[in-house]
Amino acid sequence: MPLPDPALLARKAEIVRALRRIVPGEGVVSEPVELIPFESDALSAYRQAPMAVVLPETTAQVSAVLAWCQANGVKVVPRGAGTSLSGGALPLADGIVVGLSKFNRVLEVDYVNRCAVVQPGVTNLGITAAVETQGFYYAPDPSSQIACTIGGNVAENSGGVHCLKYGLTTNNLLGCELVLMSGEVVRIGGKTLDVDGYDLLGIITGSEGLLGVVTEVTVRILPKPAAQRALLLGFPSVEAAGACVGDIIAAGIIPAGLEMMDQPAVRAAEAFVGCGYPVDSAALLICELDGSEAECDELAGHVRLLAAQRGADVVRVSTSDAERQAFWAGRKAAFPAVGRLASGYLCMDGTIPRARLPHVLSETYRMAGTYGLAVVNVFHAGDGNLHPLILYDVDSPDELERAEALGADILKLCVAVGGVLTGEHGVGVEKRDLMGEMFDPTDLACQQRLKCAFDPGLLLNPGKVFPTLHRCAELGRMHVHHGKLAFPDLPRF
Repeated sequence: MPLPDPALLARKAEIVRALRRIVPGEGVVSEPVELIPFESDALSAYRQAPMAVVLPETTAQVSAVLAWCQANGVKVVPRGAGTSLSGGALPLADGIVVGLSKFNRVLEVDYVNRCAVVQPGVTNLGITAAVETQGFYYAPDPSSQIACTIGGNVAENSGGVHCLKYGLTTNNLLGCELVLMSGEVVRIGGKTLDVDGYDLLGIITGSEGLLGVVTEVTVRILPKPAAQRALLLGFPSVEAAGACVGDIIAAGIIPAGLEMMDQPAVRAAEAFVGCGYPVDSAALLICELDGSEAECDELAGHVRLLAAQRGADVVRVSTSDAERQAFWAGRKAAFPAVGRLASGYLCMDGTIPRARLPHVLSETYRMAGTYGLAVVNVFHAGDGNLHPLILYDVDSPDELERAEALGADILKLCVAVGGVLTGEHGVGVEKRDLMGEMFDPTDLACQQRLKCAFDPGLLLNPGKVFPTLHRCAELGRMHVHHGKLAFPDLPRF
């Protein structure tokens, strides 16, 4: 094993001393064994220990940490609960991690304005827990909602099974407090549905920690619907289930959730949870409707008819809330359930037009066969957000390489049929080198100019999202071409 670089050790010691002056007590983690839990996020195939981890408790401490890091050229990776599936919180060997786990309080619940003000370390499900006694809830519900935090939801623009009707994080976010790399604290939005000026809140949401560190979030809360009905629909083929998804939306029905699982996913979930799934069906749809009792009854009848026309061989309608939750239990546990099928899997994330579901699913299975790997499909069918789970042996570097190559081909296919590289997991390091499939050099340069406006030193989460990171001064000298027009040099940030 090579000896540590003395210069690097001295640099680390300097950084740790400075951080401990800003965040005293147990606020800095620096011993090698203590850094192990921070080496990766949920994309565990990639690992890297940071120089140190700092765990601030106040916005003032975050501000001081970032200001010192900018003044001393230290790279910073923001981290929430570490549930990112795209390597968005992967540390840097020559940088620090700013963990927001101690920002875990619900600061205010305003039922009159139907919103809650929370710190970024509050879990997604924790927001609902704080307001459900008054008949309210927070709509976005990623499968990891028991663990993932709202700050990470903002960074990745997370969704969940109910995003079809109620939207992603961006549709449920009203405001945030953001600390820039300079240490400046800014507030964007508030308790109103819209504010004047540029949509800076839209820029921050889904920015993957490249623009600032979120220290407070204001979200919409919604009253629970009067009634909820879930349908469990089994089909003899994946193609039939995919076609039924399009039929439901084309009929003008917007379910609260419309999820799909193929047979391997159904069988894994049933073995894991025992929720009564039809294990002989080739594919399963879970369709949830909400509203008044009369509306749910009416729409359930329409969905049953549409499913029958596509050859559904299993149709169950929940008759109680307990049964409805049982339908969802297997879907919510599908990812850990599939984890029992292999020592590792890559969870991909691409979005396609709903009409292309049958074609893309068929192609995915075909490509998987070519690579000699198994793929399990569990995804948000209503909005075409695919989550193919590619199984591989973690002890086989060759299998990991093949899994990554297959994942790249699936995402390229998503773009080719008119879709996008990601729906809710973000780009991170996983899809970074595929950005050229969607964006040309001019597009990427414009996006990087935006980053330069927030982080001119390129110290916040570098190495993520952009396949080639240009210096801000270099971007200021580049020409941008659009059609036949050539714009002059843009000003430097």
